[in-house]
Amino acid sequence: MANVVVVGAQWGDEGKGKIVDWLSERADVIARFQGGHNAGHTLVIDGEVYKLHALPSGVVRGGKLSVIGNGVVLDPWHLITEIGTLRGQGVAITPETLMIAENTPLILPFHGELDRARESQNSVAKIGTTGRGIGPCYEDKVGRRVIRVADLADDATLELRVDRALVHHDALRRGLGLGAIDRDGLLKQLREIAPEILAYAAPVWKVLNEKRKAGKRILFEGAQGALLDIDFGTYPFVTSSNVIAGQAATGVGMGPGAIDFVLGIVKAYTTRVGEGPFPTELEDADGQRLGERGHEFGTTTGRKRRCGWFDACLVRQTCATSGVSGISLTKLDVLDGFETLKICVGYTLDGEMLDYLPTAADQQARCTPIYEEIEGWSESTEGARSWADLPAQAIKYVRRIEELIDCPVALVSTSPEREDTILVTDPFAD
Repeated sequence: MANVVVVGAQWGDEGKGKIVDWLSERADVIARFQGGHNAGHTLVIDGEVYKLHALPSGVVRGGKLSVIGNGVVLDPWHLITEIGTLRGQGVAITPETLMIAENTPLILPFHGELDRARESQNSVAKIGTTGRGIGPCYEDKVGRRVIRVADLADDATLELRVDRALVHHDALRRGLGLGAIDRDGLLKQLREIAPEILAYAAPVWKVLNEKRKAGKRILFEGAQGALLDIDFGTYPFVTSSNVIAGQAATGVGMGPGAIDFVLGIVKAYTTRVGEGPFPTELEDADGQRLGERGHEFGTTTGRKRRCGWFDACLVRQTCATSGVSGISLTKLDVLDGFETLKICVGYTLDGEMLDYLPTAADQQARCTPIYEEIEGWSESTEGARSWADLPAQAIKYVRRIEELIDCPVALVSTSPEREDTILVTDPFAD
């Protein structure tokens, strides 16, 4: 059976949550493979709004196994709060429906404090972090001093891990003018939360490999977007993990052969939250209109998103680095009523034409978009569920995007509602 990876192919906020939820009907397992609760996925199901941050989007569907993989960094207190919120909305979450990898790193309170202190004191160039401790936790993982889910099961091991982390962090905190970490208080917090987290702990790598051998369909869910990838994003204005599709295998403990189809989620225009280059950004009435019609505010932070025209260069680039098999084009309905639309087909940099975004930050900032204009449409696409429901110009726009990014459209989303989706190619088809 086919296994599918879903990745954002822009700067995040592309509508991955809805598409993962829609695809999860065909899947047996939904596995989150990177990122933390800095991600925000909003699902609208029969008028009910569900906001997810740490939990996989498939958790709202009954009869599915949701997995938090080792590539994720997990705030245990946030997770328990999020589970409680969803239970209050009638979603059943139990150890039979949710599993956390035993080797998942834990975000602790001092990670968030360090994150926020650095950002507030950085007078050189702010990164635009959410301040939730994701970056510092990944640093501790690479520095071999992070506390992982399995460590909660043994008190002696937990104390050793905490002491090792505090040697590093107390020194950092002194340099930032912060007080020392309350060791006993932290251990008390961890001991209290441990039983709740350990109830979901499991050898995810083993379970998923067994599921695959049994012919079960696995849906791998990413967070953020490929342009925020630590290696291939607009560095340093990026997240602290690999976002591209190759991380799906590493982030849950499966080989790359487990991936059969990569679905890139692409908004019909472009948005970005936080700092960093954005070649097609609009600071005019069109940009304001996109933001208002698209309700462009971050699910996690509430920050207003920067808006701009569709950038085919960037999406072609991310389709290449993630090996995207097909894209899901979302929020097409936001473009309804524009007389003229623009698509970025390249850049000029110091008089030279480029068909990709360069790696150097100073060059990225100096890139000027080259636009192709395309006629818009006055009819509504909202709620369309087949090609026949779309205006001819809207179809032309979609087809032109396919040509420019050198990748076919597999799905088209025309509203936040689960069923307002046009299926062109089923990613789960064998």
